[in-house]
Amino acid sequence: MPHTYLYPRPALTVDCVVFGLDDEDLKVILIQRDLPPFSGQWALPGGFVRLEETLDAAARRELQEETGLEDVFLEQFYTFGSLDRDPRERVVSVAYYGLVNLRDYQIQATTDARDTAWFPVQQLPNLPFDHNQIVAMAYDRLRTKVRYEPIGFELLPEKFTLTQLQTLYEKVLGQPLDKRNFRKKILKMGLLIELDEVEKNVPHRAARLYQFDQQKYQHLKQSGFNFEL
Repeated sequence: MPHTYLYPRPALTVDCVVFGLDDEDLKVILIQRDLPPFSGQWALPGGFVRLEETLDAAARRELQEETGLEDVFLEQFYTFGSLDRDPRERVVSVAYYGLVNLRDYQIQATTDARDTAWFPVQQLPNLPFDHNQIVAMAYDRLRTKVRYEPIGFELLPEKFTLTQLQTLYEKVLGQPLDKRNFRKKILKMGLLIELDEVEKNVPHRAARLYQFDQQKYQHLKQSGFNFEL
């Protein structure tokens, strides 16, 4: 026999802040809402958690339904529960941040989204609910975590140059990095596989390509290795 609770319960949702990187900016994917409240406004992808699914499953389902994105890096980072954050009812939202390489994914609006698009993280429109606050906190988490965990490689193609890698960190951290010091530090870690390949179809001298050695990183991590940039 199911339990009947004496106290009213808040609704539960998930919201996803997915970052992507192109040649110009660090960006966030937004959807244009098709349903009230805030119909027609740009917002984070997300929605209500179903009774039969976990939070992680709900986040991945909503992301796939509203943007077409699948199999992306997602990590839960905070719970937002202000009393007035949703005009419909008391709603608590569990927020996730995600990382994708823009070149690997085609986005498309489905279900209750009219449209979906990438926006520079520094030039977002005024978002409904508390979504601007959620994005700001996700960005803070990303800037902190890329310094001590190699999650930034999720934003790069599988094969990348050292310049692309440095640009990634400069875009995420919002500051220029010394080229010589950056390369010395990242190469000293021994986590990059130097490939016998160079860039193709570039208007400048083709640079050497590298890959991140995930297997070696996991092995070193178990031995107490500290990734720090």
